[in-house]
Amino acid sequence: MERAAGAAGSAVPARGSVRPPGARPLPPVVLALRRLPSPRLTGLGAGLFASAVMLVIGFLDRLILDGSPIVFGLLFLPVSALTALWVRTADLVTAPISVPIAFAVGVVPIAGGTGGLGGQAMAVVTALAVHAGWLYGGTLVAGLITSVRKVRDMGRRQQQSSGGASGGAGAGAAGAGGGRVASGAAGEKPSGRPSAPGRRPVA
Repeated sequence: MERAAGAAGSAVPARGSVRPPGARPLPPVVLALRRLPSPRLTGLGAGLFASAVMLVIGFLDRLILDGSPIVFGLLFLPVSALTALWVRTADLVTAPISVPIAFAVGVVPIAGGTGGLGGQAMAVVTALAVHAGWLYGGTLVAGLITSVRKVRDMGRRQQQSSGGASGGAGAGAAGAGGGRVASGAAGEKPSGRPSAPGRRPVA
């Protein structure tokens, strides 16, 4: 008996590995993304995360690669994608706004400005204008991801509302049917012979 139970237990597939019949296998990229952690950051938290990561990338780029704009721009794209993936659903609109701010913060170490605060600010503005392609690309990535997440969330809510409405209608129909049965049972006449009329008492 124990061997049979063990064989039956080993035959049961693990949770989450069962796919509906006819479903296509997921590509390796999607499986790799699903293995990544998925925290839910607020809008402020997502902005701070993107700004801190891009600032660290800027300093490392300046120290190791002497401020290479191509490396900085290439690393900005995955940071934008992670920011849009990790922000919570209620703050999706903040991701495309916080990503350009993070780019501006991270470009400060590689801007190479001299001559005080004014010179540094002019160098940052010049770097933003020169590397605007990377800036627009990262913002576009964040916008696309947040749009897809918003559409999926709206579809999920619509399915839940339609399921709740159909469940309520089914419960109402069942209640109405039960009421009819009960009223029919209450309106039935008792079976059997009618009781004999009462006799008058003899005086």
